[in-house]
Amino acid sequence: MKYVIIIMLLASVAPPSAAQKADRYLYKGNELYKKKEYEKSLEQYKQAVSQEPKNPVASFNQGAAQFRQLQHGQSEQSFNNVLENATDKATQQQALYNKGVAQVKQNKLEESIESWKEALKLNPNDQLARENLQRALRELKKKQEEQKQQQQQQKKDKKQKQQEKEKQQQQQPPPQSRLSKQRVEQLLKALQQKEREVQQRLQKEKVSPRKPEKDW
Repeated sequence: MKYVIIIMLLASVAPPSAAQKADRYLYKGNELYKKKEYEKSLEQYKQAVSQEPKNPVASFNQGAAQFRQLQHGQSEQSFNNVLENATDKATQQQALYNKGVAQVKQNKLEESIESWKEALKLNPNDQLARENLQRALRELKKKQEEQKQQQQQQKKDKKQKQQEKEKQQQQQPPPQSRLSKQRVEQLLKALQQKEREVQQRLQKEKVSPRKPEKDW
């Protein structure tokens, strides 16, 4: 089952005196939409909205045409405008349904679920909204399970790397102290000097005259 969008193929509900231009644009837009000329229909709906920014039907059909043009973010905003201005529950419910479809196309899965829940509150018999909600809930559950598995795998990999690092450290021999060449030379000279001093002392002791024994 695919997510589908619905459209209001209606004229303006505003008084004719205030909406004649908007009605004309809506009518032209609806004719083009039925022919699947979505880009041209969108231009007509935009004109209708510019004439009557608070006309929920103009915003609704603009959102549907934007969706067909893959302008899902703009489409969601158009349905928000419908919800701000529509007074009848049927229009509000259909706007919530379409808003959910636009959201799921933007990977806003949790937001789409909330939109379809609200739509079903207004019309519990909307089978499309119910099917979309059930599908989105399944996708969300699957997504959460995949994220959980991914996090567990990351923890497992991190622990394994730490264990391997500790094992390598245990296998490595202790670091040997290294003396610089200059320090080695200094130690050798000191040792040689010490040896000369010892030799000189021994030599002195060898040649020094002994005192005569006392004559009693």
